[in-house]
Amino acid sequence: RAAMSYPENSVGARMDFEMISVREDIRLEAVLKYLHRFENLPDHTDQLFVVGLKGQFVGVLPVSLILVHESFVTVSDLVQTDILTLNPLDNAEDAAHAFERYDLVSAPVVDEAGRLVGRLTVNDVLDVIQEGNNEDVLASVGLSDEQDIFGNVWETAKSRWLWLGVNLCTAFFASRVVNAFDGTIERVVALAALMPVVAGMAGNSGNQTLTLLVRSLAMGQVTNSNEEDLIYKEVWISVINGIVWGAISGLFVWLLYWDSPYGKTLGFVMFLAMFLNFVLGAVVGLAVPLLLKRFGRDPALGGSVLLTFSTDSGGFLIFLGLATLFFPSA
Repeated sequence: RAAMSYPENSVGARMDFEMISVREDIRLEAVLKYLHRFENLPDHTDQLFVVGLKGQFVGVLPVSLILVHESFVTVSDLVQTDILTLNPLDNAEDAAHAFERYDLVSAPVVDEAGRLVGRLTVNDVLDVIQEGNNEDVLASVGLSDEQDIFGNVWETAKSRWLWLGVNLCTAFFASRVVNAFDGTIERVVALAALMPVVAGMAGNSGNQTLTLLVRSLAMGQVTNSNEEDLIYKEVWISVINGIVWGAISGLFVWLLYWDSPYGKTLGFVMFLAMFLNFVLGAVVGLAVPLLLKRFGRDPALGGSVLLTFSTDSGGFLIFLGLATLFFPSA
């Protein structure tokens, strides 16, 4: 009931009330006798929580220190005060990031009055991370985590219409791009067979960038201070991969159409288009989550749909546009 009184995504809603606390003025002998009363210690008990005479939180006493010190040593001599403490109103995801950063097993939850009210354990944090990952996966394809797989058929169908509609519009836009180059495709029919390769490779590369960035944003690894470095790094990665895989694709196309009068030129066009679309995929994969975050939205929201639109339409436009330049009409 106490946990339910806190906001859903807060530490208070996730904290565990089953913990062991001891007073700072007693000896380890008394602590050991107290621990012997338990049939089993609470899960993830790596430390005891130390409180003062009036119940205020003082610090923690690691179990490992109890085992290696003499029984006449007092708790106050061993208590550790320079530790991470959480407030019940802290965001649970922020707490999860702290657990990962400092390799914590448990952490005390202390209210505004300085009283120990509970603890957060790595088990609670794993639940938060798992739920966050599920939300990101669903959001990337335009779905909500509130949907029930066994829910009402009609309501579930309607909830998917928005992004399906967006996807339909982007698909029609891509088809119009292709239609604009009908003359070029009629002159070089092989272009129709190679277009999906350009779009698919860049889409895969862009999705790698998008997924990595969304994960890093969710874990709090991306900040204003390192955002520019991350963008610079990912763009350069796309340039390198674009050159490498563009060259491989261009060489393969040249070998595939070696007996055709346009085989060599087609291979070069493939190389340029693949390179440019790789860079485009990286830019979109970076821009979508970063802009959504800047506007206070979920960075994973519909990112995959928007990326696919960009690499498909952009890839077709780049590939067929270059082909039109290199294969002019007679």
